[in-house]
Amino acid sequence: MWVSILVKGEQMAARFTEEHLQQTEQFRKSHVSPRNILRFFREQNVSCAVSAQKIYYVAGKIKKNWMKGRNTVEEVLSLSAKWGHKVFYRNREESNVLSDIVVVHLISIAMIRT
Repeated sequence: MWVSILVKGEQMAARFTEEHLQQTEQFRKSHVSPRNILRFFREQNVSCAVSAQKIYYVAGKIKKNWMKGRNTVEEVLSLSAKWGHKVFYRNREESNVLSDIVVVHLISIAMIRT
């Protein structure tokens, strides 16, 4: 286990600054993996002591904020509509519960029809 020793009066290097949080959010919106985000921070500042665990924690909080009040199915449907996909779904007749979802890009539909 690695332990870093800080000199008296030195600021703890492992804390996320507001800039780090904003950069992490931008990276996650671009679907950059937390491992690559950590690599970027370490290239920017060699003495950066931010851990991968901290980045995963922050990425989880960001995702939670994106989905505010929505469940996973609602999130999939909204993102599919945003990205221009066609969504087909089927409900069970007896209970009207969602049973299947198929998400297809419109180009795929055009290719099938030709």
